[in-house]
Amino acid sequence: MPATLAPAPSRSPFTPAETPGTAPEVRAFPRVIGADAPVPLDDGRQVPYANLDYAASAPCLEAVHEAITHALPYYSSVHRGAGYASQVTTEAYERARETVREFLGAWRRAAVVFTRNTTDAMNLLAHAVPSGTSVVVFESEHHASLLPWKRPVRLPVPATPAEAIDAADRALAATPVGARLLVVTAASNVTGELWPIRELAQVARRHGARIAVDAAQLVPHRPLDMTALGLDYVAFSGHKLYAPFGAGVLAGRADWLRAADPYLKGGGASASVADTVRWAPGAEQRHEAGTPNVLGVIALAAACEALTAAGWDALAAREERLLARLRTGLAALPHVRELNLWGDRSPRVGIVSFTVTGWNARDVALTLSGEHGIGVRDGKFCAHPLVRHLLGGDGAAGCGGEGAAVRASFGIGTTEEHIDRLCTALARLAPR
Repeated sequence: MPATLAPAPSRSPFTPAETPGTAPEVRAFPRVIGADAPVPLDDGRQVPYANLDYAASAPCLEAVHEAITHALPYYSSVHRGAGYASQVTTEAYERARETVREFLGAWRRAAVVFTRNTTDAMNLLAHAVPSGTSVVVFESEHHASLLPWKRPVRLPVPATPAEAIDAADRALAATPVGARLLVVTAASNVTGELWPIRELAQVARRHGARIAVDAAQLVPHRPLDMTALGLDYVAFSGHKLYAPFGAGVLAGRADWLRAADPYLKGGGASASVADTVRWAPGAEQRHEAGTPNVLGVIALAAACEALTAAGWDALAAREERLLARLRTGLAALPHVRELNLWGDRSPRVGIVSFTVTGWNARDVALTLSGEHGIGVRDGKFCAHPLVRHLLGGDGAAGCGGEGAAVRASFGIGTTEEHIDRLCTALARLAPR
């Protein structure tokens, strides 16, 4: 970054202009792009798309689109350019880092490293943990959190939240003296159920361990306060947060990141290159080699701001109503079985996975798409051990024998009509 920047313009180029003499537009609720996009059916008709695949990638918010539109005229390289556009872009990029820090409730000196996605963020953390660190992880994790670690202690899928807490407690107590890390999700990408991350953080602290939280499925639905919860690391993805431009975040304690060799070696990560290389001392610069995804970062920050401005209470209340409508509708269908980790009453976000008696999961998804214009996900959702556990002995009967399920997930653009359309469509799928 240059030593000094030109004074910021009175209105940032990334802020939409206001019409003189009028108040700025106030939106009570964010809007997504493509909410009414028509999709073709197998019979040639077109219907508005019912997107129930938010857990894979959420659609773009209009506020994110506007932020990118206003950024493009000044889009340039960051940190090393002397030109005005480069300085303005650098200022926006670093401001986005502060926006993310505030969005996560991270402490002021926490590192915020921009990555490609949650998988990239977790692999960066795995690269940075000190040699010999004992890592404890549950088999119920998404592969992004399950697979990056060298010889971790893998705990079986817990039957209750209390069992998860107890298992983590016993596992950390049994690890050798030294660096320790507990890795856990905040919300399951298969069932949507919320994990007791506050209590797990307390367990980690009691054993002198750190905790890393995969928040990819939580932060689009609920607020997260790292400081209040006592979390050491948080990872999430922009593409699940209504910012579909391939950016992610690893936020947390800087010491392990500063001490590790750069995740990628190249320009930006190096402070001096001669016969020997001296790496940049800061955690962010050290692990953000090359030209970053500037527009992705700006998009991610815009999504953080839009969700915060909308008010989490209103967002959560609306989602709870839709979730109750969906789960009530599914419960009324005797040939549909919802997958639950900890029972019907466990708190969760807008993610529901299920099986249909006698139907292959892919056939269910294709039928919903081709005959009803509904987008859902089928498969094991990059959480193979958990899905196999949830299917249990009913896997063959419930999923056509291939051990997969169907997942419906939703967010800001979801309507009651989308929920009702799904339940009506599933009611027409007679057991076979």
